Amino acid sequence: MKLVKHLLDSKGSDIFSITMGESVLDAIKLMADKAIGSLLVMQGDELKGIVTERDYARKVIIKGRSSETTEVSEIMTTRVRTASPEKTVNHCMALMTEYKIRHLPVVDEGAVVGVISIGDLVEAIIKDQQEEIEHLEHYISG
Repeated sequence: MKLVKHLLDSKGSDIFSITMGESVLDAIKLMADKAIGSLLVMQGDELKGIVTERDYARKVIIKGRSSETTEVSEIMTTRVRTASPEKTVNHCMALMTEYKIRHLPVVDEGAVVGVISIGDLVEAIIKDQQEEIEHLEHYISG
């Protein structure tokens, strides 16, 4: 079974972040520019939270708040679930399913080393299954 560190090796470990005091508009613009659905909220090297498109929709748009004057700190999720590079893809899938989250920061010895998405996990699981099917077909056909 694939580990998180293998996912990061193949997809890269780019980390896109924002600070708590920046506007939600700045966060949404950055997400749009990078074609991503979440940003880590950092204070220096310390992970303080995560802000997602879902946070924006539920805590700004629906409530009629201003994207320009609302700060990231007002809508971010502060109780962030994380995974270590040594966790399995299946473990992360279970964690994300249990907590209904789509993005999982990867933390190694207190430092953020990457972010994985539910899409990354689905892709890894499908690839593993395809490889297993090919292996079994090869075994059966001799």
